[in-house]
Amino acid sequence: MTSTETRADRFTRELAELKIPDPSTGRSGLWLRLGIALMVLGPVLGVVAYFMSHNTSDALVQRDALVLAVAGVSVGIVGAAVFLRYSLTGFLRFWMARQAYDLSVLADRLPEQDARP
Repeated sequence: MTSTETRADRFTRELAELKIPDPSTGRSGLWLRLGIALMVLGPVLGVVAYFMSHNTSDALVQRDALVLAVAGVSVGIVGAAVFLRYSLTGFLRFWMARQAYDLSVLADRLPEQDARP
């Protein structure tokens, strides 16, 4: 480490050495958008099923609407799980790298304190 290197520069350099992929690139953004789309699609399917079941007196069509409503709930839950998984992954990846950096700074300070009289 040079004396002109700032703490932020050192953190960036050490983050690159850890080879942690940037969460803004790759497929995680695609999975986040897919999770959001599924969360929106779930209630839309529920509303469609509601209007489908109330616009007919045929029991068979109403049962189809019931199946569509349950599928909408399932799609919404899966979308929420996918969104939560990939949004937390990006945050926790950075948090872990930050913890590693802070521990290395602490480890660098300990020998300095032992050398003091």
